This record gives sequence, C-alpha cells and structure tokens, in this order.
Amino acid sequence: MLTRYLPILDWGRSYTRKTLSNDLMAAVIVTIMLIPQSLAYALLAGLPAEAGLYASILPILLYTVFGTSQALAVGPVAVVSLMTAAALSNIVEQGTMGYAVAALSLAGMSGVMLLAMGLFRLGFVANFLSHPVIAGFITASGIIIAASQLKHVLGIDAHGHNLLELVVSLAEHAPQTNGITAIIGITATAFLFWVRKGLGPLLQRAGLGTGLTGVLVKTGPVVVVVATTLAVWGLGLTDQGVRIVGDVPQSLPPFTLPSFSPTLLGQLLLPAFLISIIGFVESISVAQTLAAKKRQRIDPDQELIGLGAANVGASLTGGFPVTGGFSRSVVNFDAGAETPAAGAFTAIGLAIAALALTPLIYFLPKATLAATIIVAVLSLVDFSILKRSWAYSKADFAAVFATIIITLALGVEAGVSAGVGVSILLHLYKSSKPHIAEVGQVPGTEHFRNILRHDVITDPCVVTLRVDESLYFANARFLEDKIQSRVTGDKQVRHVILQCSAINEIDFSALESLETINERLRQMDVKLHLSEVKGPVMDRLKAQHFLQDMTGQVFLSQYEAAQHTGRDPGGT
Repeated sequence: MLTRYLPILDWGRSYTRKTLSNDLMAAVIVTIMLIPQSLAYALLAGLPAEAGLYASILPILLYTVFGTSQALAVGPVAVVSLMTAAALSNIVEQGTMGYAVAALSLAGMSGVMLLAMGLFRLGFVANFLSHPVIAGFITASGIIIAASQLKHVLGIDAHGHNLLELVVSLAEHAPQTNGITAIIGITATAFLFWVRKGLGPLLQRAGLGTGLTGVLVKTGPVVVVVATTLAVWGLGLTDQGVRIVGDVPQSLPPFTLPSFSPTLLGQLLLPAFLISIIGFVESISVAQTLAAKKRQRIDPDQELIGLGAANVGASLTGGFPVTGGFSRSVVNFDAGAETPAAGAFTAIGLAIAALALTPLIYFLPKATLAATIIVAVLSLVDFSILKRSWAYSKADFAAVFATIIITLALGVEAGVSAGVGVSILLHLYKSSKPHIAEVGQVPGTEHFRNILRHDVITDPCVVTLRVDESLYFANARFLEDKIQSRVTGDKQVRHVILQCSAINEIDFSALESLETINERLRQMDVKLHLSEVKGPVMDRLKAQHFLQDMTGQVFLSQYEAAQHTGRDPGGT
C-alpha cells in the first residue's frame, strides 16, 4: 500500500551503481539545458528570472518521491507559464509583490487540485480535453508566446494577452526599437533555429555519433547565453539600452507562503483548474510516450499526486505552476536517465547554480532568453492538424478550429474553455443521434450486417435494428422515433429485434423510452425482442419490471432471435 503512494520505495530497492552513473550523466545534461530555460519561462510568466530556478528545485525533488515516470523532468513549461501570466495580469500588476504572491497561490491551488484528483482517482477528467483540442490550443498558444517575446527581441514595451492585442501593441511601439537589442535577438533566434535544423546533419557528416550530436544540439541555448552575455559585458552594451536580467539573488529557494485571501483564491479558481488539467495532459502524454519505449507503466492517478506535490512545493519555495516538460523530458530520456533519481540530481545541480552561478548571468540579455522561448514554442506549432482533422472528421476540425481562433482572439483561458465546451457539445450531438443500422443475416453464416452495405437475408415480418451506442437521456427519443418511422409504414412487420451488442449502458430515461416503445409496438400488434444484451445491462434490466412487461423475449444471440421470429430463417 505504501509503495503505491511512494514509488521511490519500489525503484529505490533495486538502485545500482550503474544506474547511479547513468542518472548522474543525464542530470548534468538536463541541468545545463534547464538553467537558461528556467530563467526564460519565469520571464514569460511575468516573474523575476530567479523564480524559474526556484520552481525547478523542490518540485523536481518531490516528483522524484511521488512520481512514477522514469524520465519525466518537471519544471516550468511554456504553455503553463503563459497561462500563469494571462491569469495573474488580470488580477494584479506585474512586478509587484502581490503578483509574486498570486503566482505562489496559483501554484498552491493547482497543487491541491491535482492532489485531490489523484487521491480520488479522477484522472479521467483530463479525457474531456481531446487530442485535437490540445493540438489546437498548443498551436495557438505557441503563436501567442512567440509574439509576446518579440518585445524583448526588439527592446520595446508591448503588452497583450491575445494575438490581436499583441500585434497592435507591437506596431504602436515599433518606432522605439533598440537596434543593438534587435541585432542580438534576431541573431540569437536565427542561430538557435540553425542549431535545431542544421547543426545535427553537419556534425554527423563530420563523423560524430548520433548520441554526441544530440547532446551538442541541445546545448545550443547555452552557447547563445554565454556568447551574448560576454558580448554585452565586454562591449558595455547596457549603456546602449540593451535590457539585461540584472541582479539575481545568490541563494537557495526561500520559504514562502501563498495567500489565503478568499477574494484572491476565488479569482484564481478557474485559472488554477485549467492549468492543472492542461499541465496534467501535457505531462501524462510525455510520460506515457517515453515509458512505452522501455515497456514501463505509468499510473495516471499517482502522476496526479506527483505533480500536485511538485506544485505545492513550488508555492512554498518562491516558484509558480509547473508540470512535466516535453523537451527536457526527451533530453533526460535520451541522455540515459533510468530512474526519477536523475531529477533529484538535476535539482541539486540547479541548487548549485542558484548559489554559485547567478552572478554570471547579470549581463544576460533578455533578448537572448526571448529567442530561446521563440525557438522552443514554434516547434510546437502544427497547422497540419487542421488539414488532417478536416479530412477525417468535420466535427473534430470544428473543435480544433474553434480552439485556435478563440485562443488567438480572446486568450488562452477562453481558448481552452471553448475547446472543452465544443468537444463536449460535439460528443453530445453525435451520441444523441447514434448510428442505428437495420441488419440481415449474411448467407451461410450466423453473422448479421447492415442491409445497406451487404447482400443479406431478411424477413419482411422481422425488423432487426443494431444500436451502435449506449442508450441514455440524450438519444433515447431518437431511438423511439427511428422505430416508430420504420414500423408504422410497413404492415407486414410482426417482430422488432433490438440487437444490443454495442450497448454498454441503458440509463433510466432510456429504460422509460424502451417501455414506451414496447407499449406502442403492442398497440400495433408487434412484439419487441432484445438480443445479445451484455451482462451488466441485463442486471440493470432485471432489477426493473420491463422484462416482465416486454411483449417479446431476450435472446442470447441474434441468430437465435432470427430463428425464433422468422417464418423461414433459411429463405428470403
């Protein structure tokens, strides 16, 4: 029982020296990658740069204890950082103490929600976000994030929480562009794009192995950070208006407490819930993908507990909401991480950086951090989802398109809320009009198929309808109308058989509809039968009087029902 909630007790028993070596190597690589990334995402969230380091230390340690993924790297990520900024800037002003406290409170609320969902095994809630909606949301968010960072690349002031506001603000302030800052930002962005696309093939042509090539490609942001920091320091570019990170406290994460103000917590309730769901979906997707490569198992409910503990830890140590990141987790996996201990070693590395290395980033240009964010998030933009969803399902396309447009036009909270709403409405619409096929017997077999798709045997006295959906309040009336219209105009029909092989549940409203159908058919001198009813559904029906009142019978198989009701089962 204890190992279920503390997975470290399970994998910790078999920890070996070789595993330690692999985890340490992965931790060194991920730490190097995380330092600039953590600083950048803190600025994206509207917080001081050091908050990114703080949010990457205790949260990782807590996930090591409670998480189940061997490779997931927890910390600030682009989408959650953007959602944090969008949520908080509507409540308090950036740069104030109240803003930092609100960020702590947002992380704490998100952590408590995730913990509660994990303890009550509510991981299924994330299923309300379909993959198309997630893809659309991430695509739109990537565009907004990239646009929001252009102000740092150009060295101007701009604001906005949706694409239109950002574009207008950037255009208004464009004349104030700092030329040197723009050169640094554009050069850094171009270099990072080249590192992602061109450096790997170049190194492989030079004879380097795939593993070493991958590591060198991932260290691209570090090279840019070092080069631009030295350039600003050596050339005295701060005097030319280049904005830098400046003083970063040289200390371990402080002990902090979130606000318990009912007013503030009420304002943060919806954003915290959306951040929790989005963060969990992103994290569990990455964790399960990486686990599948090693035939390992991820427990979604325990992952909720691990992420919840990480966010509570962030709220107590000067951080902001965190989750499992895609890029850092892939790097962690590729670098050879074998257990969550790699995350703990990464946290130690970041703690050392917070204590000893922060003076070295004093002259780090904000334009460089903006460049790392732009390159990272644009790799997540995928407009091909529109084409693929249009070709496959117009309903899914509607969900994707609505999510993208509303996110771009109104912001991330409205976008994800709209995506969830559209997905649920489309599901209700589709399930309210279930596929109901009239079936007949395939000659020479005991199988029954759609009369519109196959050459089958039918009996004019018998109508067999296969309902390909569970019956509930939203579609029960549709079934009533379908049977009524089919039987009313056909005087030969004496039996109606509902083939229930695809029905997993019949709720009380649907049961009342079945009673209505039975009574209407009785008045037309037509018997109602059921076939292939699943055990749990039969148990529910037996608890009511419907089966006793039904004019027909319940058959184990559709073939048995056809033999019993047909005048000549072997003929037409």
